Amino acid sequence: MSTKAEQAFQVLKERIMDGTYGPGHRLVIDQLVREHEISAGPWRESLRRLEAEGWVEMVPNVGALVRTFDTNAWQQGLSLLARIGGYATALSAPHLTATDLADARTLNQQMAQALAGFDPARFGRLNREFHELLASRAGDERLVAMVRAEWARLEVIRKSAFWYAPGRAEASLAEHDALLGLIESGAPADAIETEARRHELRTVEAVTRYEAGLSH
Repeated sequence: MSTKAEQAFQVLKERIMDGTYGPGHRLVIDQLVREHEISAGPWRESLRRLEAEGWVEMVPNVGALVRTFDTNAWQQGLSLLARIGGYATALSAPHLTATDLADARTLNQQMAQALAGFDPARFGRLNREFHELLASRAGDERLVAMVRAEWARLEVIRKSAFWYAPGRAEASLAEHDALLGLIESGAPADAIETEARRHELRTVEAVTRYEAGLSH
């Protein structure tokens, strides 16, 4: 059975992720107590945890605010994900089943359909599912949880401030196929890790170049 603090944390995190509490929203403990009949202590504990995870910032004389993300935060998050996600994918690769790989290819095909249908939100959700699947059999629960948490954070950042370089989405689909090819061929772990890491970093580089061009 979850504790009151865990319940409070899940309420806040879900509402941040679904946009109910958008960037800059002030989280008032007294109001939360009235709305959910959970005492102030668990809310304070959950806010400290959300601050530690980067979802909330504590502002002097104001209180707890949902973080406002910018492109820099997105680039930093994706760079971190490139490292931990690449490692998790390499660990997971030998343990992915034929069904896992078939599911991954289906997700990539669905991403292509979402792109053709001009549905970036669906494209983003499917992309997250693709990468979480490839990292899911790493055999290290803490590492997999870190990967999932960072993808969740990027989801919120994308909703609040997200710029995507033209042509990058199409290129990423081809890179997904290449990564799956490496896994299916039994490539060495370091080759899989390198390709998975470079895949995410190419997106960071493409967005950085695109934004630099916009500023000129």
